[in-house]
Amino acid sequence: MAPATASAITLKINGEHHTLTVDNRTTLLDALRERLGLTGSKKGCDQGQCGACTVLVDGRRTVACLQLAVAAEGRAVTTIEGVADGDRLHPVQQAFLDLDGYQCGYCTPGQICSALGVLDEHAAGWPSAASGDIRPEAGPPPLTPEEIRERMSGNLCRCGAYVSIVQAVSQAAADPAGPAAGADPKEPAA
Repeated sequence: MAPATASAITLKINGEHHTLTVDNRTTLLDALRERLGLTGSKKGCDQGQCGACTVLVDGRRTVACLQLAVAAEGRAVTTIEGVADGDRLHPVQQAFLDLDGYQCGYCTPGQICSALGVLDEHAAGWPSAASGDIRPEAGPPPLTPEEIRERMSGNLCRCGAYVSIVQAVSQAAADPAGPAAGADPKEPAA
């Protein structure tokens, strides 16, 4: 008997459950784009190097082109389509608009999802390679432009909007009115 090459899975995407049968080799990106019609996450390099496909899985940044869809079962996936709260943009989205943190827009969904992860990681006190004092008692490092650039380094922008992207992340970090970074807007706060 040949091993099964497909699985029926239920994915929780942007707070909604979707049941589908996928080939076990299907990436999360292909399931999102081709099976669920969520085309906000872009297929760039298809090798995990450009970040255009970045989504949040259980609040953590993930390049969806390297994540198997079957491995996302039972986890909360947030795509760019699930970041806004209805018609109200997330502060990161608003900052990207306000500060021209995009040019062609191709990388923008991945940049925004990555920025959400960055803000959540920073708030949790996670250091980066640019962090000076990484002792837990030192608390989160200041979110300087250098810190933001290091943390966002996995997301490439072919148009070169990096200065505006750093400014947008900085503005969003300073916005006290925004929901918690990485929070699923469809889920009540814990």
